[in-house]
Amino acid sequence: MSEMIQLAASVKGMSENEKEEMIKLGILSGDDQISRYTVPELHDERPPIEKKAVQAPGVLNEAFNYERPSSFSRAIRLELGSYTVLMISGTASVNEEGQAAHIGDFRAQCWRTFRNITELLQAENMSWHDIVRTSCYLRDIERDYKDFNQIRTQFYNWMKLDPLPASTGIQARLCWETLLVEIEAIAICKNR
Repeated sequence: MSEMIQLAASVKGMSENEKEEMIKLGILSGDDQISRYTVPELHDERPPIEKKAVQAPGVLNEAFNYERPSSFSRAIRLELGSYTVLMISGTASVNEEGQAAHIGDFRAQCWRTFRNITELLQAENMSWHDIVRTSCYLRDIERDYKDFNQIRTQFYNWMKLDPLPASTGIQARLCWETLLVEIEAIAICKNR
């Protein structure tokens, strides 16, 4: 309920265009009143796929527990018939207190990122051998790609991955200035 109060309080600072879009979404009425969300009828006939949020609190806190909260799950587990799919959100060198770890040390941030993803996988009885795809975001790809690829290659060799996951390297501004690398991943395994 406090979210509704916060949203209502923030209506005053919204542009008319923002209000218009929220009206079209059904969030606001024409007189700036917050509407209640109702689950679409289509879900009576076809329930949404079951999803489970995945956590690894020993190494990584939840994004909504940050000092500046962020609205996403660390990972989502999907059961698709005889397969389990794990969708891992962009993961960086963040510690269990929700703080950036190894500020200014790109190589250490890479290792912490691999550690955080490893723990998320282990929380669901999966490993890097189940990873089929990664997207790797570097703040400065020209400066850091050589080091990133060297660390990734060392890690994958140590894990004895064969074949390697499909991957894309992208230069991007990350959510915090202190983060230099972030990786998202998709893992799939056959259920027993």
